[in-house]
This record gives sequence, structure tokens and C-alpha cells, in this order.
Amino acid sequence: MPASATKSRRIAVLADSDTRWKWGALTANRIAPDDSDIHLDGYLLRGRATPTPRQLQEVGVQADSLREVTAVEFLRTMGEEPYDILVLALVGGGVQAMLHGLKRVWEDRTSRPVVVTGYVGVVYEKLADGLLLRHGADLVLANSRQDADRFRAVYEGVGTDASSVTEVALPFLGGAAYTGEHDPYTVVFAAQPSVPENRRDRTYLLNRLVQHARRHPQREVLLKLRSKPGEHTTHIEELPYQKLAQKQDLPPNFRLVYGHMGEVLDRTDLLVTISSTAALESLHRRIPTVVLTDLGVREALGNHHFVGSGCLASWDQLDAGHRPVPDEEWVARQGVVADGSYERAFDAARERIAKLLDRPGGLPPLTPYYTPATAPGYLPGILARHHLGPDGTPLPGAPAADKEPGPVRQVVRRAARGAYRHGVQRVAPVIRRMGEL
Repeated sequence: MPASATKSRRIAVLADSDTRWKWGALTANRIAPDDSDIHLDGYLLRGRATPTPRQLQEVGVQADSLREVTAVEFLRTMGEEPYDILVLALVGGGVQAMLHGLKRVWEDRTSRPVVVTGYVGVVYEKLADGLLLRHGADLVLANSRQDADRFRAVYEGVGTDASSVTEVALPFLGGAAYTGEHDPYTVVFAAQPSVPENRRDRTYLLNRLVQHARRHPQREVLLKLRSKPGEHTTHIEELPYQKLAQKQDLPPNFRLVYGHMGEVLDRTDLLVTISSTAALESLHRRIPTVVLTDLGVREALGNHHFVGSGCLASWDQLDAGHRPVPDEEWVARQGVVADGSYERAFDAARERIAKLLDRPGGLPPLTPYYTPATAPGYLPGILARHHLGPDGTPLPGAPAADKEPGPVRQVVRRAARGAYRHGVQRVAPVIRRMGEL
């Protein structure tokens, strides 16, 4: 396309964890109108899961700028900077708080960005709660046909507008299709920070993975980890597999690995997990994929989402040589798009955003479903967690800075965050265990 026909689009992404930054940044690149030259600014919401430099490097998504902010700092920036598109890659409560804060910030403006939000992966819990907290964005992205149907049903069921629901696909799918076994044959277990959550079950899974390595010494068996001890992801990990593995006599063909999931899948012959979104990445590339049933098929584990997929199996079956065959119809409904049409999965979102950007007179004010009138016992608490009042304005004493913190403040902030993480990962689990005695 000639340079003269290309429009420069400024896109901002606000994320609160490494996974959501990956989703938000990749989504921003995929939903920008076709005639766009993108300038991407990343904002990391300060909190327990703010990504570390190592996590950001592992995600592998580049931005033109990237900085850490409080909610109030971000809202002030959105009142000063002219963006075309804003992607809110946050938990539901964070999205709701930002929608109300942005509505207040933009109330005197004649134009505002197109606001987009959605989910990082599989939606298997808190469907109504999460969706209603996201209502009010111009686009609420659904990663699959199944999710789009469910999202619309929830919005219509409470009598609110469902037109924001837009079907796309998971933005991080890709990579070369699986063409056959590698040498050595490689089995990868994709670990999750909080599933399962107790020591017994996590130790069981580790033991079965180690046993599989011993039974098949000619294979390479990898435990793919999300984070290092002390780092936080979207979910809290109280019992890192690294620590459990320290007590094991590990065989030479067993390794713990980090890194970009796509690079690990490049050498994978069998992907095993409880319910990780990595299963969908694997299915997209037609890699043999197993969702374990050893701990049951339960909502608490999230593997109930894979009922009907053809991927459910146990370690006993895998040790005996079983290889799953995914159900093509199920796969097609999950936004996996393994039929080669993946790039077209974002066409509807791109077209809709292009129309909103060109809307005469700009966009109307944001209208979240929750208001002080519809949810007076729920909304104020959500907003207060981000130091906002019921009308979306910053509360007195809200943490905000007019300039970057000085060296002393930076040291204090890092120490405070380290103490908080220590409390969450070390102290809180001990207190809970003591309470169970």
C-alpha cells in the first residue's frame, strides 16, 4: 500500500499481568484497520502481578513505549494524550473501574478512542460476573464462536445492549503446523500457576511426568513453567513446581524450561496440560494434545471446558501409547481456526473499529451496565480498589505522580512490592495451613 494511503493510528494498551500484556498487545496489532501504521504505547498497571523485565522479554511483544502506572496516572494520561484505540487488558474489576474513570475523563471531549476489551483465553468461570464488568466498552471481544454466543446471551438476558460482542480468535495463535515426530520425541507438560492449587495434586502431576520420563528414556520430557519463584502471573502460584522438583531425583531426559510457548511448541510432539490455553495453541498447530483427567473433570480445574474435544485422557492411557484425535467441530467452535482461515478471524473487529473511527461527530459517552443506580452495593467497592469515587473521579489521596519517581522512591517501591509478594507466596499459605489444623 502506498505510504500516502496509510493512516497513522495511536493505540494504547493497559495491562495488569504478563499474560494480559501479551493478549492486549497482540490484539492491538490484529484489530487495527488494514490501512493503519500503528504506534503502540504500553501501560502496565501497578500491582501484585506487574510483569518483571524477564517476563516482558519472554512474552516477546514489542511496543514503541512501555511504562508502569497507577490507575489514576493512566486516567490522567488518557485525558491528555490523543489515542485512536484503547485496549483494556485487565481483570473484570479493573476494566469496570477504567470504564467509569474514562467516562469521567472524556466527558468534556468531542472525541475519544475506540475502547476494546476481552478475555485472555478460555472463559470457564465467572461468565456473567466478568462479562457485566466488561460491559460499556465499544468492543467486547469473544475468542470463539461459542464464546460470542454465550456473551450475547448474558447481555441480552439482563436486558442490556449486546452489540459490542465481536467474534475474533485468540491473538497469539500461529506457528508452523505439526508435520511429524521430532528426534528426540518430545513430551511437554504446560504448567499453570493455580491449577491445581494444592501440594498433593501438584506433586502427583510432577511424579507422573517424571515417571513418564523414566519409562521412555529415549524421549525428552519438558516441564514448561510460566514464571520463576517470586514472579507473579495472572494467577498466584503458591507452590511452584521448581520447588517441588528440588526434592526429586530427576532423570537425565527430564528438564524444566521457560521461554516463549511458541518456541517450545516448535519441538513438541505431545502437549499435556490440565486446562492451559497452551492446549488451544497446540491444537491450532495440529500437535497431539492431551487434557488430563487424572484429577477428575471438574469446573475447579477448568478441564470441563474440553468436554467434547476428544483430547481428554489420563497418564495411564498416555503411558500405554494412547494418542488423542481432536473433534474437528469442537475445535472449530473454540476459535482455534486450524483450517487456515486464522488471519480472517479478525476482519469483523477491524471493520467495526474502522467504522467507529470514522463515525461523524465522534463516539458517544461510555455506558457501562453497572452504575451507582443499578449496582449501588457492588460498584463503589470496585471503583474504590482503584482509588476512584462512585462517579469515576480520583479519591483524595489517590496514588498519582506528576513525574517519574526518584531513586529513593523506586527503591522503596521495589522493597514494598517484594514484601507484598513474600506475604502472598510464603506467609499467607502458612497461615491457611495452620487454620486447617
